[in-house]
Amino acid sequence: MNTNIAIEAIGLVKRYMTYERIGLFRRRRRVVEALKGISFNVRKGEVFGLLGPNGAGKTTTVKILATLLLPDQGTARVMGYDVVEEANEVRKVIGVSLTVEKGFFWKLTGRENLKYFGMLYGLDGQALERRVNELLKMLGLDDLGASDKLYEEYSLGMKARLSLARALLTDPPVLILDEPTLGLDPPSARSLRELLVRLAHEQGKTVLVTTHNMFEAEIICDRVAIINEGLILAVDTVKGLKKKVAEDVSLEIGLILPAKISSSELLEKIRSATGCPCTLLHGEEMHKLKIVAPSEEVDEVTALALRLLHDYKCKVRRVDVKEPSLEDVFIKLTGRGGF
Repeated sequence: MNTNIAIEAIGLVKRYMTYERIGLFRRRRRVVEALKGISFNVRKGEVFGLLGPNGAGKTTTVKILATLLLPDQGTARVMGYDVVEEANEVRKVIGVSLTVEKGFFWKLTGRENLKYFGMLYGLDGQALERRVNELLKMLGLDDLGASDKLYEEYSLGMKARLSLARALLTDPPVLILDEPTLGLDPPSARSLRELLVRLAHEQGKTVLVTTHNMFEAEIICDRVAIINEGLILAVDTVKGLKKKVAEDVSLEIGLILPAKISSSELLEKIRSATGCPCTLLHGEEMHKLKIVAPSEEVDEVTALALRLLHDYKCKVRRVDVKEPSLEDVFIKLTGRGGF
């Protein structure tokens, strides 16, 4: 095994059994393949992003790596330990945060919660006291006056910080974080992102994060794996992924939709007419239509799209042609968007 690899997944398959209703009283069993044989690796000291829409298989993947789920097929190793055969050893080298809100005691303070979990992890005495104080300071909870505040009084941003502090209690070399900035306000999300980058690049920790926020993945991840419907579509640096659409441009059209228009019908008409993948991002008033088009065809694609929008009585407010982003890579690879 390559000694520079912290996490390795080879051919992971995970199936779930579910039931779908047939009529009023009958139901039938159905097998859902959450993972369809995915493989990737994460290097030591990097921030690695598992990027995909809800239901893509991100959480299933990290739960297998965190020894919380057993794969149906395939193998996975963390710091050289097999997640099935050596689960106890894996748990000693990872810090995990699968949600920022659950798993804490609401009637204890942040400091008391960390001390409780620290004792469960085998820390005690002055070592525990010192580590808790370090983490409260590192995560800025002291500055926010949250260290000795009851957990039930915490804001979502404070909860996210405390969840990361708990994951760092034993100073593990590997962090596995499932959507750590989900629901956070912009300042809290930025602060958390900056800390994750420092942990990887300054302290040498391996950080695996799942996200459906492409902006976030683009600014913090050294490498990204794009996952969709249980399959890994690509693994590369953000720069490397962008090269996959280097000959394309992103056409962005700001528009106002008339009442009762079918967004899905409009998108299908545009895809059919232009032959290009596209997505519609909804705003409070103005919406943004994004089309990934070959650069030499952008004028023709623009004309076709504007003609269709006119036919649907859409009010066009802005037309921009931009260099491709990570979001455009996803649209190009999957043929769809709309996270």
